Amino acid sequence: MKLIKRISASILAGVIAFLAVYLNLLSVADKTAEDVLYHHHSDTMGQIRIIKIDDKTMNKLGDISTWDRSVYTKLLNTLCVSEEVRPAVIGFDILLASDKDKKTDKEFAEACKKYGNVVCGFSYAFSKELQEDKSGGLVENSMTVKDKVLPYKELRNVVNVGFVNALMDNDDSFIRSSFLRFNEDKNVTTKSFSAVVYEEFMKSQGKEISYPTDSMAMSFRYSGNPGDYENVSLVDVLEGNIPANAFDDCIVLVGAYAAGMMDAYFVPVDRSSQMYGVEIHANVIEAIMEGRTLENINKTIDGLISAFIIALITFVCWKLSVAETIAVCLATAILKLLAGFVLFNQGYTMNVLSVPVLAIVIAIIYVAVHYYEARMAKRSIEKAFSKYVAPQVVTEIAKDGTYELKLGGENRNIAVLFVDIRGFTTLSESLEPEQVVDILNGYLELTTRCIFRHGGTLDKFVGDATMAVFNAPFDTDDYIYKAVLTAWDIVQGGNKIESEFVERYGKHVGFGVGVNCGPAVVGNIGCEFRMDYTAIGDTVNTAARLESNAPRGNVYISQAVYEALGDRITVEDIGEIPLKGKSNGIFVYTVTGVNGYTSPEGV
Repeated sequence: MKLIKRISASILAGVIAFLAVYLNLLSVADKTAEDVLYHHHSDTMGQIRIIKIDDKTMNKLGDISTWDRSVYTKLLNTLCVSEEVRPAVIGFDILLASDKDKKTDKEFAEACKKYGNVVCGFSYAFSKELQEDKSGGLVENSMTVKDKVLPYKELRNVVNVGFVNALMDNDDSFIRSSFLRFNEDKNVTTKSFSAVVYEEFMKSQGKEISYPTDSMAMSFRYSGNPGDYENVSLVDVLEGNIPANAFDDCIVLVGAYAAGMMDAYFVPVDRSSQMYGVEIHANVIEAIMEGRTLENINKTIDGLISAFIIALITFVCWKLSVAETIAVCLATAILKLLAGFVLFNQGYTMNVLSVPVLAIVIAIIYVAVHYYEARMAKRSIEKAFSKYVAPQVVTEIAKDGTYELKLGGENRNIAVLFVDIRGFTTLSESLEPEQVVDILNGYLELTTRCIFRHGGTLDKFVGDATMAVFNAPFDTDDYIYKAVLTAWDIVQGGNKIESEFVERYGKHVGFGVGVNCGPAVVGNIGCEFRMDYTAIGDTVNTAARLESNAPRGNVYISQAVYEALGDRITVEDIGEIPLKGKSNGIFVYTVTGVNGYTSPEGV
């Protein structure tokens, strides 16, 4: 039955893990974790330069909206000094759509045609529309082209163009992917700004154009943080503060670098600040050239791997201790994160958090279960031993928490006490049953109170006899002395209740007590579903024989008890008496006092 539960729990945990991965239930948290743990930039290429339209430039030239195209013409002439000294590609990540000034517009277009190395950006305006899918059903298409903002006519006739639209993640608006191309309609496919710049650069270098993926978009790893690519202010270039050969044979990107131009986005490599769009294009271009793309592992395969891991640790942890369970679950979480890191650097992404989170949940559940079982075990022990020992002993047992209720015993040195009512059979014949029960309950209440007072363990009631052991189940200081104190209190208390019973029923009730010490086997005797805590052995038998020989109101002790206590008690020698069941007699003493001890009032 336990194995079936174990297997069932493992299967359930595996199913939950599979669904968590397949349905991407932790999508936002998962991407955040991937950003923090894995998206660390590397060194950027030295072939990409950024000319930034920043606050410094606009403070000198005025707001960009007031510029005519002569600014860009002057930039081209400054950069393209000769056929030998000129950028490989100049990409304008700004929208040059509306006509500004016919003269300067024309001059800029002619300059672009002259140098033949300019790429300009354009932008799509998308809308959501319902469209019919292949099966005839209606689906929402969020990328229906509503309009597009192209460079002005003269310019777009002489330059290569690519769309600059950012591909933001639907969950948190971070940019982790980029378009490469877009099917505008069945007959028209356009390329992204980054892709066009890449292709123009490769052509200029006489290299083969090769994309790392055939998809329309790609996820990629960033090469730089915000500001990592070499960048200079446009005004510094125009004023000749930067030599033209600094841009020779490079990819030069011109774009917004001012907050007011509203061209900044959140990126995974630096979640605390935004990155300008022109820098994102630089990262995308480098990712294409260096193959720094990311491919998602099939979610079914990812889910099955996660399900196997979680099912396995659920099955294994069932039998482990709390510390071992925590260690296994933490190790699983760490190894999964490390595996994700290795795969990420190889160009693959997988679900990051599902396995670590579920491993931690499993650890928490198992710790809670272990705690609950420990609590139940403590309660079981408390319940079991509350029948035998004093409340303070039960408390100590519960604190220790190491005692286990199981069959079997252990050898211990103990003190054993027996007490019973003298002449109980004759007494019971002369009284009504209710009166007998009253006398018996009063006697048992007295003996139990005295045993518990001195930390003894109540072994059992046998008719009118009571058996107690000391120094079991746990070690008790001065246990032989405490056994004798218990016997003395019982005799003293017996004198008091005897007077009560004489007054009530006209009958004398007296007790005989026997105490012995020595080795015995102590433990739970019986079977798994019914057991009793007791002591067995010659030490126990001798104590019982001492009690049976003790006259009313007397405490008989063995030679072993007397030698252990010495002058702490006063005794009278009874001498050697034969004991039933023993071949040799035993030297016996009767206790006449306990030095320095007075029984509590009413005991």
